[in-house]
Amino acid sequence: MSEIKILISDNLSKQGVEILQKAGLTVDVKTKMSKEELLRDIKNYDGLIVRSGTKVTADVLAVLQADIRPTRMRCVTLPLSVLAAALNGKR
Repeated sequence: MSEIKILISDNLSKQGVEILQKAGLTVDVKTKMSKEELLRDIKNYDGLIVRSGTKVTADVLAVLQADIRPTRMRCVTLPLSVLAAALNGKR
């Protein structure tokens, strides 16, 4: 299976990052990105985790749709505890 890369663009606890890494995901944390940086970099990722700081605008969605592949971006909203239980060492 190919590497799954996740971009975290807002502050997330160290525990949250570790949960993702232990599940075998490659995680990059890049906070305070400008809209231009996000638009440029998002093409390199399979997932995006945001909180309230990053705005996922129509421009961002358009970039994702232009470069979509079968495993690319899924939109979910759930508490970290639910994510941790769901991953539980599985992908």
